[in-house]
Amino acid sequence: MPLLPPRSPLRPAHVASLLSSDAAAAAAAVMGCKHLLLRARPLAPPPVPSPSSSSSYSSSSSCRVRFRGAYGLHFSCARSRAGSRMNPSCLKANGVPHRPHSSIPRPVQLEGPVGRGIETPLKVLKMRLEELGIDMQTCLPGQYHSLLCPMCKGGRSMERSLSIFVSPDGGSAVWTCFRGSCGWKGSTRAAAKPRSSYATSNQTSKVKTIREISEESLGLEPLCNELVAYFAERLISAETLRRNAVMQKKCENQIVIAFTYRREGKLVSCKYRDVKKKFWQEAHTEKIFYGLDDIKGKSEIILVEGEMDKLAMEEAGFRNCVSVPDGAPPSTSDKDLPPEGQDIKYQYLWNCKDYLKEASRIILATDGDKPGQALAEELARRLGRERCWRVKWPKKNDSEYFKDANEVLMYVGPGVLREVIDDAELYPIRGLFTFKDFFDEINGYYHRTLGYEFGVSTGWKSLNHLYNVVPGELTIVTGVPNSGKSEWIDALLCNINESVGWKFALCSMENRVREHARKLLEKHIKKPFFDSKYGEPAERMGVEDFERGKRWLSDTFYLIRCEDDSLPSIKWVLDLAKSAVLRHGVRGLVIDPYNELDHQRPSGQTETEYVSQMLTLIRRFAQHHSCHVWFVAHPRQLHNWVGEPPNLYDISGSAHFINKCDNGIVIHRNRDPEAGPVDQVQVCVRKVRNKVAGTIGDAFLNYNRVTGEFIDLDAAPKKK
Repeated sequence: MPLLPPRSPLRPAHVASLLSSDAAAAAAAVMGCKHLLLRARPLAPPPVPSPSSSSSYSSSSSCRVRFRGAYGLHFSCARSRAGSRMNPSCLKANGVPHRPHSSIPRPVQLEGPVGRGIETPLKVLKMRLEELGIDMQTCLPGQYHSLLCPMCKGGRSMERSLSIFVSPDGGSAVWTCFRGSCGWKGSTRAAAKPRSSYATSNQTSKVKTIREISEESLGLEPLCNELVAYFAERLISAETLRRNAVMQKKCENQIVIAFTYRREGKLVSCKYRDVKKKFWQEAHTEKIFYGLDDIKGKSEIILVEGEMDKLAMEEAGFRNCVSVPDGAPPSTSDKDLPPEGQDIKYQYLWNCKDYLKEASRIILATDGDKPGQALAEELARRLGRERCWRVKWPKKNDSEYFKDANEVLMYVGPGVLREVIDDAELYPIRGLFTFKDFFDEINGYYHRTLGYEFGVSTGWKSLNHLYNVVPGELTIVTGVPNSGKSEWIDALLCNINESVGWKFALCSMENRVREHARKLLEKHIKKPFFDSKYGEPAERMGVEDFERGKRWLSDTFYLIRCEDDSLPSIKWVLDLAKSAVLRHGVRGLVIDPYNELDHQRPSGQTETEYVSQMLTLIRRFAQHHSCHVWFVAHPRQLHNWVGEPPNLYDISGSAHFINKCDNGIVIHRNRDPEAGPVDQVQVCVRKVRNKVAGTIGDAFLNYNRVTGEFIDLDAAPKKK
């Protein structure tokens, strides 16, 4: 959520119009609006009056603001308490809490010196709410309205979560923000001060007292020669120290460095550092950037993590630099950004937003350690990633990088520090890249160092020029029932394991585990599992073959199966497949078939939309984990089928099966002895997205019914 420019203050004439000839009424009106007073132009504070004085002043210097009324009257007003809550007896209407109209006093009509009404209650009420950031230009009395909350800004989705009710007479309003992380609510009347609170807070927020300080009150002194020499060792010159008003202070038995925080040259806060690199700040002072005046009106600024880094940047020629006052957080927060009033850790950003709003390029030069990078992320979240750049600190040696700007200045000089800032990179925005971000991968692809650039061979010569298995792709396999789709995939997996040693996850809902194990073992050992009619006249696999085959099964395949009678969803399958990839190094996933999965979809979503979303999930899984996925999908019922191979567009469910896959294959077996051998299988490659891995065409294989093997025609034994 980027920082927004402040709202325009009220016109002086508007302030004057609210002041009455009656001093008491005028004071009440002025006291009724905290924001109006704080934005008025203050005069120089007078001497502190005696307790008997008719004009009383707040004891806190930060809250003494003096204003001149329309008739030369002086008023002293302390900030109103921001934590008062709404009446707990609020009623609810349509889920929105509000007070009954009878409980809200009628507004007081303000009158000027000539006795006429200055503003209608509704206009005054609108003015009150505008000062709080609530735009009620479209709000009508007696109705509820949904607006953008000025405190949380609706979160990332810009939700209109603020519900506001204006009384029928236009004299009062109540509001509540229904975002869980905000909960801001309050009420106001046309002639009374606004009251608000946060529902998420257990206690009402208190207005902090802001101290006014000076060099004299803090006992600050010019730097002694020893401290000037200390900075010189860190390559910080006396001129830079003078320009940044670095001073010293005597604390008990030692002298400490005093970094003075100023706005418009006036001392606002002070931070101290002793010889042991221990830091502390003056309490109850306003949090701002160190060096704030150096970025006023600048379109390009640099943010660093410490005062020494700010001084180091100046030695490298960069004065448009400020330092954060509170260091870095231990890690990045995963919560939504809090509203301005609750963003305590980064309040200095909001206090300095007028200085930041003009910047179109913000270079984040925080420390290179984990907290420093967390600080960069938190700053980018609030300032807007689109206008942020980040630096990469150079290497100190073979295993270490420089930590910050001052370390770079000390070890390699101002020239290298300038290069680091000049070479700052765009701050990454999730989902937005350039090809440069992938040059390492592209180089590896060109030089063929990634592995499997052309895909893995299927093990069949007749098919290798048409189809190769590339990691990260999705292959849709279809064919009429009993055409051998699952048998062909099993044979393909056995070939790939034998040639390159891949492991596979199998989600095969139509196969019983023992039956699937038999098929795989027969293809691997090339002997029948049983002495039975289908196996004649071949010799059955022996016990040693069987035990060796079991070890191969256990090392090569991982099964994804429901342990009860429920249907698995595609998300459930992919979550388990991800575990198999990360834990066991699986490189291939088989989902067989589509119609055995649970395909419940939200009401209003068509099957075509569901299939598109499902295939997108599968492709993203394949690409992210560099895992090839084979997905078996049956064709719909083919009327008047005459034995020809079906088309990929014949798959039941959606045309997206062919639109979204990388490869589309139809397995077809001849069933007519007069048309050709019935043990011949046609592999129809109907789609290949990656021309490096194959092309469209047909290949023919012989199926060995005894062992379940698929063999090239020229390698099949001749029948006698």
